[in-house]
Amino acid sequence: MRKQDFEPNIVTCNTLVDAHCKEGMVSKAEDIVAAMIKRGIEPNVVTYNILINSHCLQNKMDKARRVLQLMIEKGCAPERVTYSTMINGYCNGKRLDEAMELFHEISRKGPILDTVKYNTLLQIMFQLGRVSTACKLFRKMLASGQIPDIVTCLILLNGLCKTGHIEEALKLFEAMRNSGLELDIVPYTILIDGLCKVGHIKVAKELFHQLSDNGLKLNVYTYCIMINGLCKDGLPDEAYRLFGSMGDNDCSPDSCCYNVMIRGFLRNNSTSKATQLLTEMVGKGFSADIFTATLFMDFIVHSNRSILL
Repeated sequence: MRKQDFEPNIVTCNTLVDAHCKEGMVSKAEDIVAAMIKRGIEPNVVTYNILINSHCLQNKMDKARRVLQLMIEKGCAPERVTYSTMINGYCNGKRLDEAMELFHEISRKGPILDTVKYNTLLQIMFQLGRVSTACKLFRKMLASGQIPDIVTCLILLNGLCKTGHIEEALKLFEAMRNSGLELDIVPYTILIDGLCKVGHIKVAKELFHQLSDNGLKLNVYTYCIMINGLCKDGLPDEAYRLFGSMGDNDCSPDSCCYNVMIRGFLRNNSTSKATQLLTEMVGKGFSADIFTATLFMDFIVHSNRSILL
């Protein structure tokens, strides 16, 4: 191009920078940017966004932050996508404090984050066990005028259940039902799982039996969670009746369901039933997973008995 007296413009340079970054050659891309500046071609918001994204993808957040700072110093205003990329990078690197610091910086002087980015922050907060911080952020989200979508609600519901905050989860679930959101089986399954894990088996059963009444089709995963909950609560026979009724709802047990039911029998000392079900499972082409096999081995070792597997 130069031999033909065509001087590359910012679009050409950005294309080169982007191509090198996509090949993982970020240092070479930075050399191209330096060469651009020497030739009087000032990087624009696209250039900086490409570099920031590349550093974030390589989990080099300190370098990404320096590029962001340089961008601001050069008078190039960051866009919403710039901040979103940085926050995603911090979250993926489990650097929540820095993500929140940037979030507050944006709230004070930058563009407002959209629902997707709030969801990203909420997700990582729950993963790191920062439940109170997640709830504060959710309230801030509402105060900022952002309307939570079904994904936001599911992240909150799952996070509250996974961290044992079942009362708050129940309140949220009721709010979801009253809000007019069209709920499928997913939020029901999340809540049933949470209820089972904290021993609220009666409420879990009530919610489970509401599914058909609400016109929702039961799936294997929901059955598996309920069966597991009943077994853990010392109700293997009730769990087995539920296991046997799956076919009535056109939902055949899979390998996971068989393994959960077998483990339920073993943990409740119903070894003969567990062995019979194991034979049935193998006949259907399924096999015991490592957890089921370990329980059988423990039984053999501690009882000094032989089981034909």
